[in-house]
Amino acid sequence: MAPPAKSAYIRKRLTGLCLLGGLLLLTVLAGIAIGAKQIPLDQVLSGVFSPDGSENALIIQELRLPRTLLGVAVGAALGLAGALMQALTRNPLAEPGLLGVNGGAAMAVVTVVGLFRVDEVLVYVWAAFLGAAGAALLVYVIGSRGRSGATPARLVLAGAGINAVFSSLTAGVMLLSPRGFNGFRFWQVGSLSGRDLGVFAQIGPFLLAGAVLALCLARPLNALALGEDAGQALGVRAGRTRTLGALAVVVLCGAATAAVGPIAFVGLAVPFVARALVGPDQRWVLPYSLLLAPVLLLGADIVGRVVAAPGELEAGIVTAFLGAPLLALMVRRGRVPQL
Repeated sequence: MAPPAKSAYIRKRLTGLCLLGGLLLLTVLAGIAIGAKQIPLDQVLSGVFSPDGSENALIIQELRLPRTLLGVAVGAALGLAGALMQALTRNPLAEPGLLGVNGGAAMAVVTVVGLFRVDEVLVYVWAAFLGAAGAALLVYVIGSRGRSGATPARLVLAGAGINAVFSSLTAGVMLLSPRGFNGFRFWQVGSLSGRDLGVFAQIGPFLLAGAVLALCLARPLNALALGEDAGQALGVRAGRTRTLGALAVVVLCGAATAAVGPIAFVGLAVPFVARALVGPDQRWVLPYSLLLAPVLLLGADIVGRVVAAPGELEAGIVTAFLGAPLLALMVRRGRVPQL
């Protein structure tokens, strides 16, 4: 039987998860209800569960529901990827956007579409996987050179440089190919709009596989946090854990970027908040990040619809506005040292 203190600790964390689940549900409802056209709540619910073919039902089924479901899936993927990267590198600034992973995936997708005229979501996903893996490997190789090794600051600087190169190459491909530019000028900044349920269906299996793999690594990551020798004494294979973690990050970031474009700072902000709520235990940080990240991404998407009505401000732009001050705050408070 668990000690009373431990039971209270678990109950508190489970209560927090339930509250976050309720908050996510409310955010999903707001994402479906709020838009350029005001739709009463009863018609929103009927449009989701029993569409009658009316104009409001079509708006919900064809426009708002797909982007909301995609926001939940992509947000969860980016939150898990960020938490996983930070745990693997013991670097609180390790985030798919800052370390160039999203930029590499975006460049690969734009290259495939702009130069090779490919127009299949499944091809986007595999191209994004290769781009994300290549970017992660390149950043690590550059950031680990020298006597000090792969310190947080070196990795961030290497990621910033690689991301700038990838962004320039992406812009060059889009300017050379009018088709690529017209089709991806909104995708490049990260947008949930213009996607249908077919995109969600094609990336869903990849995101689910990456999420399951990430959650299964919680205990090994906790062991490695004690040090590599202590982790091996507890039966954890450090190399295997890092390899599986890197695979999960590539799958999550690649599929998410292929679907909605590169969205920065979600993977940075969410694990930061999750650790503030539950501490460094990855058994709780990962599930909390899984629920917090969709709330942030959908909230950014909703804010973008409201502040620029009747137009829209892309979700990737809003998350950048939210994430940049957080990054400055972390550096100012000295939270750059390894975890």
